Amino acid sequence: MSLLSLEHVSVAYDNRLILEDFNLSLQKGQLLSLLGPSGCGKTTTLRLIAGFLNAEAGNFMFSGKDYTKVPVEKRNFGFVFQSYALFPHLSVFDNVAFGLRLRKLKEAEVKKRVNRMLETVSLGGFEKRLPGALSGGQRQRVAIARALVIEPDLLLFDEPLSNLDANLRVNMRVEIRRIQQELGITTVYVSHDQEECFSISDQVAVMNNGKIEQLDHPANIFKYPASEFVARFIGFGNFIAFDGRNDEGADIELSRGELKFQAAKRPGGEGNTGLLGAIRPDDLQLLGAGADTGTGMEGNALTGKVQVSTYLGRSYQYQVETELGVFTVNQEMEQPFIQGQQVTVYFPKEKLVLVQ
Repeated sequence: MSLLSLEHVSVAYDNRLILEDFNLSLQKGQLLSLLGPSGCGKTTTLRLIAGFLNAEAGNFMFSGKDYTKVPVEKRNFGFVFQSYALFPHLSVFDNVAFGLRLRKLKEAEVKKRVNRMLETVSLGGFEKRLPGALSGGQRQRVAIARALVIEPDLLLFDEPLSNLDANLRVNMRVEIRRIQQELGITTVYVSHDQEECFSISDQVAVMNNGKIEQLDHPANIFKYPASEFVARFIGFGNFIAFDGRNDEGADIELSRGELKFQAAKRPGGEGNTGLLGAIRPDDLQLLGAGADTGTGMEGNALTGKVQVSTYLGRSYQYQVETELGVFTVNQEMEQPFIQGQQVTVYFPKEKLVLVQ
């Protein structure tokens, strides 16, 4: 049984539906990320769960109870805001203790729980500092400690790392995952950063226009996007529209005129009837025209001409014109191809994914 369940929920702003007949469930102890571009509905979903928004229709069930109309102050949920929302005039200790004092706990219990939580988020010894004397990562850990110290039934994150620099974001997402797993707390996490979501989540819901395009384990989404939108959003970038397919055998054979391609079947996705092939720029292979493709590289190849060559540091990026369109290829090499050079683009069948 799911701990959290949104059932046929609809939410509107200014008479415009943001979520319509929306469904989502989450098991106890899992971290679920809502991933998608701005305006896709992920923050609306989080605010609905938190109780900051009311649903026009549908139900929100939590721990077997109907929470649809339960006010925010009656939901024992912890919320970590994008802006931290710390009280600048209060010390670290008093910021973390704020929720406990609202609940009128005895001061001895407050002290014990705050100090224990500050140790959990690696802020022991920072009790007397004001937020202005802390780094961005330290302020974020204070916000996490404040959300966790009330021992919430559910922890909610709204773009918590977007105000941090790149290196600190990496460190903080490791900390968030460590704390979540250590405490075993069920968590919903919102972000537009796919790497951030994939690195910390048990499940990821990729959202688009108020709907979930794919809900799956991060590795499955990364390897096998279910739709063109998901594929583009997570960086596939190269697409071939096929005329037909033959599903006999272990592989799927795709046809486009005189060309024949093969793509591996999606695990558990035999029902996918898509005719659009997608592949990442890093998964394409580029060979000089006439070069020996080697064993296992027969077929799934197009001849083409390099239009643009760009140095990316670790690799070169090429725009290659072929009879099926222009493809982007990223490839490490000592001697790069030059503009106008004839090449062969090879599509490894295990990397060529069919999407709807």
